[in-house]
Amino acid sequence: MQRIKQLNAWFSYDCPVNIPDSPVMTIPFLFTQETGREEVGIIREHIHSAPFYPGSDSTIEENQSFRYVIFAPAGISRFNRAVIMLHGLNERSWSKYLAWAEDLVLNCGIPVILFPIAFHMNRTPENWYTPRWLQPWLNRRKQEIKNLVNASFANVALSSRLTASPLRFFSSGMESAFNLNQLVREIKEGKHPLFREDAGVDFFAYSIGALLTQVNMMADVDGYLKDSRLFAFCGGSVFERMNGNARDIIDQEAYNTIRSYYLNDFLNKEFYENTRETNSGLLFETAFKNMIPSNDASGIRQVFFAGAKDRIKMVSLKQDVVMPTIGLQEAVGVKLSDHMLEELDFSYPYSHQVPFPENGKVSESEIRESFRAVFDRAASFLV
Repeated sequence: MQRIKQLNAWFSYDCPVNIPDSPVMTIPFLFTQETGREEVGIIREHIHSAPFYPGSDSTIEENQSFRYVIFAPAGISRFNRAVIMLHGLNERSWSKYLAWAEDLVLNCGIPVILFPIAFHMNRTPENWYTPRWLQPWLNRRKQEIKNLVNASFANVALSSRLTASPLRFFSSGMESAFNLNQLVREIKEGKHPLFREDAGVDFFAYSIGALLTQVNMMADVDGYLKDSRLFAFCGGSVFERMNGNARDIIDQEAYNTIRSYYLNDFLNKEFYENTRETNSGLLFETAFKNMIPSNDASGIRQVFFAGAKDRIKMVSLKQDVVMPTIGLQEAVGVKLSDHMLEELDFSYPYSHQVPFPENGKVSESEIRESFRAVFDRAASFLV
């Protein structure tokens, strides 16, 4: 717990930091969207504005140009490999991930890129996570929706936006997929100052970040991910089994809205055509649709995972109700689940959102043992 506090105190989006008493440093970089604007714009033509932001999602500047931070071994100018770390739904802080990133750098010897999903972390206006500004919007939502369950300051912004238009989950996911694609391309083509040309790119993905990675790997629009590996922690489930109904994710109304939409209407829609000059959007759309239902009727999902069975490892937690193990088993199929998936359980009360609690109620030794159970597996797989 002490280490987490220290890393949070040193973390900066503004300047490089040499972490005291550690061979690790953090380096911020600026990312500006260059690809996928037209494709994402096609989807946003069908999206209703949120009550507290009347403009289009495409006008939010913080989401289009933002900083991300890389944890890297100190003293090396350019690297042959990278691990991209992706987070969960409705997260505003990298706090719990900082120790994860440092540990992977120390044990793998390669940089870890903390990359934010669209409209998460530092990619939204500041007032979207300011309680005083959100208070009237939370009150209004509770008045408009009777018996609303799990409404909170933490999730009112995302819940309101998804309820106004459930298609926003897809448009934001598509934008994130293009962003990730652009980052990988910059690395592979030698355009990133920290990496050599054709550097290897792997992923450590948590929660919804694992779905984003699976979609990118399945679509592989540039052919750059054919050798990439994914270590998924508490993630990798089919959409149908995900349950984000929680005070720190989305409220019940938003959850019911997106679940109904994506299991029914969305699967029958087509946003892109094969006749387009670029089919990147179509590839991402198709990959996402293949990750929605529990039943893999077409068999396409199983073909993908069979081909990637040695490049993907997933670790689930027995008490996780947000990303339950059965959802991961259904994603890869029964035949592959024993090879690709491992379910762990810890000796203390935990949750999907807080696998390593810092509440002082669990001994440091228990937390350390559980942390090592996950991250020794991750380092062994990604090294």
